[in-house]
Amino acid sequence: MTTWLADASVIVAREDVADAHHDGARRLLGGPEPVATLDLAYYEVTNVAVRAWRDLSAARRLRGAIRALADDGGLVRCDEALVAAACEIAERHDLSAYDAAYVAAAATIGARLVSCDIRDLVSSGLAVLPADTVA
Repeated sequence: MTTWLADASVIVAREDVADAHHDGARRLLGGPEPVATLDLAYYEVTNVAVRAWRDLSAARRLRGAIRALADDGGLVRCDEALVAAACEIAERHDLSAYDAAYVAAAATIGARLVSCDIRDLVSSGLAVLPADTVA
């Protein structure tokens, strides 16, 4: 069984029915395989809901989705070692520190990273799309 580490874009896609990755994200996050995320996702999903969508109730639902992952033991906490690994990954792959943190978190727990970020993560082979996680 594969363990997946979902970045914030996957959690947002599950909420947004207009998102091209909505169905895959919904199947992944509702499926039988273990899914984790990074604590950074709390901030990222809240930012999307509040700044882009201007929807506080969506922000609560998104944080609830992360809390559900955390309740199942699927929340990776940022620490000095993770930040150091993210720094090296960011430099090596020309990524933001945020994207690199998800790559580092997935490696830390032995998970596959899943993201909707085609340009920076999927196209470089660092992540797969939500639709590619389910048979």
